[in-house]
Amino acid sequence: MNASLHCISVLVMVTFLSISFVGCLKNDKKYHRNKVEECDIFAGEWVLDNKTHPLYKEDECEFLSQWSACLKNGRPDSLYLNWRWQPRECSLPKFKAKHLLKKLKGKKLMFVGDSIHNNQWQSLVCLVESAVSPSQKSVDYSGYPQVFRIKKYNVTIEFYWAPYLVESSVDPPKFRDGKTTAVIMAESIAKHGNNWKDADYLIFDSYAWWIKHPTVRVLQGSFEEGDTKYVEIERHIIFEKVLRTWANWVEENIDHKRTSIFFSSASPQHYRSLDWNNPNGVNCASETTPILSTSMPINVGTDRQIFSIAADVIRSMKVKVHFLNITSLSEYRKEAHPSVYIIQDGKLLTPKQKSNPAKYADCVHWCIPGLPDTWNELLYAYIVTHS
Repeated sequence: MNASLHCISVLVMVTFLSISFVGCLKNDKKYHRNKVEECDIFAGEWVLDNKTHPLYKEDECEFLSQWSACLKNGRPDSLYLNWRWQPRECSLPKFKAKHLLKKLKGKKLMFVGDSIHNNQWQSLVCLVESAVSPSQKSVDYSGYPQVFRIKKYNVTIEFYWAPYLVESSVDPPKFRDGKTTAVIMAESIAKHGNNWKDADYLIFDSYAWWIKHPTVRVLQGSFEEGDTKYVEIERHIIFEKVLRTWANWVEENIDHKRTSIFFSSASPQHYRSLDWNNPNGVNCASETTPILSTSMPINVGTDRQIFSIAADVIRSMKVKVHFLNITSLSEYRKEAHPSVYIIQDGKLLTPKQKSNPAKYADCVHWCIPGLPDTWNELLYAYIVTHS
């Protein structure tokens, strides 16, 4: 067979969009950098793999917040650590921390979004920090962005809090907790955006705060002027308006020849155990295995209209934005949330609180190590296969 045909080109649409990937082999799982094709790395299945996963141990990550450290918080099971994402038409390249750091040398990678993106930021810090000596790495939590700095490679991996992308009443330093009802300025993004301009890799997300209520409060005026009057607008309408504000800003202010831009799709939540046919379950509490049948899509309550709006806006943009479709593959991971093994108000839940998962279980965020590592493996696949 002609060598040029050995790696078959597969045209993939991921909800209107495609992502290119190097080394996807239909019949050979080996990773070859000199083979180029298109592969849907977001379509596949979860494979139990206790040889290669987890990619690191929880207690070996120096900078992991206890907020995400489920084992430290008392979680008794650990099988959730051993699942590897296997695309159908190719294999992901093995994550190599030093290789990634060499790719990022002299550059800034920034996650922009909500606490889900903070999950992913912490995951990436844990994935690479073991490759660096203690004297060459540090984390600055003193402000925003939060910065993980690696002196040896002159690399920063940063997290910037902007759950709505535009200005809101829950932006730092005013941020309190997820129970706050936010007010946003739908067309005001420059204040945040000035912190993004010099990044070499920008990974955005915006979903969790939008689905708290059917409507969103939109300020009539300016925070700086002390205005407090707002109107409530149906969330899908205002989400599209905000995302187009973001898209216009990106097109006009980001040098797309220098900066690679990504947008992560909705991170699903698992609060309805009937969605995976467990009538005796209470949301994600006590779940220990994924939903293993990926042949049929499942419905765990993800707002697909928000997903579609994001895909449509990104498709219409004048600059290339890579759509990271983490939604479907994450919907199967009902067991990967912290559940009742969380820190609340600086303390672990009491036994009484743990006995009431309907009220206290966190089925929004994710344990680390865990699912966010997979998201970073997908991001890694892009970074290491593109100059």
